[in-house]
Amino acid sequence: MSDLSTVRRVEILLIEDSPSDADLAIEVLGQGKILNNLHFVEDGVEAIKFLRKKAPYLGVPRPDLILLDLHLPKKSGIEVLEEIKTDPKLKLIPVVILSTSAAPDDIFKSYSLHANCYITKPVDFVQFTKVVRLLEEFWLAVVKLPVNY
Repeated sequence: MSDLSTVRRVEILLIEDSPSDADLAIEVLGQGKILNNLHFVEDGVEAIKFLRKKAPYLGVPRPDLILLDLHLPKKSGIEVLEEIKTDPKLKLIPVVILSTSAAPDDIFKSYSLHANCYITKPVDFVQFTKVVRLLEEFWLAVVKLPVNY
């Protein structure tokens, strides 16, 4: 049996401009079984600053997993995904697209830029909660994530 004080928390970056979706995801992941540190930014420009540890994000940990909305202000999720996956220091971080869009073009673009999976956000509160719990179960309990380097 492991001591919880020595268990490494999973670092998650949530990039989401919808306050209600962000609040719900934060709440569900906070109640989850997997210990995590959830970091949250509201737009694509802030996401890139966070990932590159630019002010005001100096010293933040490298995320183990990114949850990325596509429809973001300032810089789109597609642009953020492209920057992540073309940066040698960031490209190994798994990126889960979590978007209201079910457009085939958005799905195709995301996978062509090496998104690790694409999930259409349910609009229903209960279904959205289930999706976030399934994300947690699969990505944080089943999948082996690359170790920070």
